[in-house]
Amino acid sequence: MAFKDLREFIARLKREGELHHITAPVSPELEICEIADRVCKNGGKALLFENVSGFDMPVFINAFSSEHRMNLALETDSIDSLASEITDILEIKTPESFFEKIKMIPKLKQIADFFPRTVSSAPCKEIIIKDSPSLDKLPVLKCWPEDAGKFITLPCVFVRDPDNGRRNCGMYRMQVYDSKTTGMHIHVHKDGASVYRKYKDRGEKMEVAVSIGTDPAVTFAATTPLPEGIDEMILAGFIRKSPVDMVKCETIDVEVPACSEIVLEGYVDPSEIRREGPFGDHTGFYSLAGDYPVFHLTAITMRKNPIYSTIVVGRPPMEDCYMGTAIERLFLPLIKKQFPEIVDMHLPFEGVFHNLLLVSIKKKYPGHARKIMHGLWGLGQMMYTKVIVVTEDNVNLRDPKEVIWKVLSNMAPKRDIEFVIGPTETLDHASEAHTFGSKMGIDATRKWKEEGFDREWPEECIMSADIIEKVTKRWKEYGFR
Repeated sequence: MAFKDLREFIARLKREGELHHITAPVSPELEICEIADRVCKNGGKALLFENVSGFDMPVFINAFSSEHRMNLALETDSIDSLASEITDILEIKTPESFFEKIKMIPKLKQIADFFPRTVSSAPCKEIIIKDSPSLDKLPVLKCWPEDAGKFITLPCVFVRDPDNGRRNCGMYRMQVYDSKTTGMHIHVHKDGASVYRKYKDRGEKMEVAVSIGTDPAVTFAATTPLPEGIDEMILAGFIRKSPVDMVKCETIDVEVPACSEIVLEGYVDPSEIRREGPFGDHTGFYSLAGDYPVFHLTAITMRKNPIYSTIVVGRPPMEDCYMGTAIERLFLPLIKKQFPEIVDMHLPFEGVFHNLLLVSIKKKYPGHARKIMHGLWGLGQMMYTKVIVVTEDNVNLRDPKEVIWKVLSNMAPKRDIEFVIGPTETLDHASEAHTFGSKMGIDATRKWKEEGFDREWPEECIMSADIIEKVTKRWKEYGFR
């Protein structure tokens, strides 16, 4: 059954032995971050801080920082099985006969059942504050010593496209300036920024709702790189196998998940920008200060005894790494639909999502690896990838030793490295310019004669199967355990 809210997820983690309660008093300034960082890097549990100094609201963190908890959050035995369900949906073809149309009805109904629905009342309206709402009530963390202040780091930010009314949900950090305003760190390439520019062109304020403490499927969906115009709440419904209940806000015409713990209502005036940052980011470095839109608070609604859900990012591995891996596995079938020659992909934690992409392919023609590089650079948020390495399908991309061995053995730097210029990730502090610079592709496949390689390509040293079997059977006989 779908988790209807964050509380059901927390209860499940507790039953699974995956939740650690901390009752000792802790400070939201740096101390919680240090605890969460240590626990995450040591493979520890999700954390519920019940005694946050100066606040009467518990802090929930480290929810997704293991493969097991990620699977629990998305209610699946494995992300790959969830990805297979996506593939199954993508395989729907136009029926050619009446009988095929009849057979298709259950699947189409199932898809329709994933769509969000609007409700008139909601748990997130148990407390409504429209008279002098204040962010001071929230135990917002300061995560790293040189951060510019406190940051809301796990907000599901909802806006509406002014042209067509479509909903968009993204996750953009929010620096708390004072009790009523925050920054809104919308990256220039994201869908939310596209919506923001439309309001700016119209000279209109953009209404914004921020949900904090949503069920895990909604939180995850907010981080995913869906094609422009696709409602993230449909993906959340697909993951939950149940529609997301949405409710209209009190002071703005935007809907939010009905079971959110906390909802911030407000607006962004496109004519106003303010300095935001620095912020200790998922790259392991501080992202530099820059000018970003300002969110103005008009109301707060919340549940009784709300739970403040948050995340800490920094040098990997951290909680967001496991979310990134889930996105990688979930969207692999979609990428394979466009590039069926791709066998596997991997974004190592150390590459912080956008610095390194490993791809294995079934090579079919000269220059195939370069075709894949350029194809991926042109595919949505893959455009950020600083380095793409293409190998053949016999490479285990999750074995760093094998990857390094095969890549360095198969490439000649002058021949097999290609440099291109294009968009770069906002957080890439080394790019030649902000959001623009160079990227590199490495062709680590076997080279063909047509690619200018006129010698014989050597075979890999592999022991014969019968000898492997013989030695395995006699292993103890040799005196080994």
